Amino acid sequence: MNIRTLIFFLILIPIMLLGMILGLILNAIDGNGDRFHRIATLWGRFSAWVFGIEVTVEGEENYRPEGNYLVVSNHAGMADIPLLLGWMKLNLRFVAKEELGKIPVFGWALKSGGYVMIKRGQNREALKSLLEAAAVIKSGRSVHIFPEGTRSETGTLLPFKRGAFLVARKADAEILPVTIIGSHLITPKKSLTINKGKVRIIIGKPLRTSDFPDVESLMAATRRIIAANL
Repeated sequence: MNIRTLIFFLILIPIMLLGMILGLILNAIDGNGDRFHRIATLWGRFSAWVFGIEVTVEGEENYRPEGNYLVVSNHAGMADIPLLLGWMKLNLRFVAKEELGKIPVFGWALKSGGYVMIKRGQNREALKSLLEAAAVIKSGRSVHIFPEGTRSETGTLLPFKRGAFLVARKADAEILPVTIIGSHLITPKKSLTINKGKVRIIIGKPLRTSDFPDVESLMAATRRIIAANL
């Protein structure tokens, strides 16, 4: 455990808890989580500053900040979510594991803010979660999904699962492929260590679901773009 890890537990977590409480209040007032998202954006940028993470973004011209997309990216570190929240200029919600939604205050704020809690597997509850994600996109917001389903230990790209691409087709949404480089060195998997470093976020050109005959071809095209930038 290094000094940055201590800062996370002693400073960042209490700040995050206060932000979640404020988010619960704001979500109850506006009912859509938009102001909560602005808090999350500030938290993402503040976290990067505290930990000494230098972020560069490429390809911002490839999307419209006012647009609604299904954002798909690789997943290599715990820093991925705050960095995407801080630097993607979208009204963004994440699909998260069901277990996170059960955490008092934290999970309540996520669910009331429009984040989608998903149950893993191919059962009816998992399908219901995917339909909820599609509904969020149709409401005018963007949704992010990690199609690998878990973090990569080495930063290499893992196989994709179909769920994200089913959401895109159901919502008739463009897929925005995003590649994150270097985050596996910031927060290594199976370690509490937090390192400073540089992270690149590369945003590819959006893909229209109507240009692909099925989920498999859409998934393969998205993976090719992310892998090429990686």
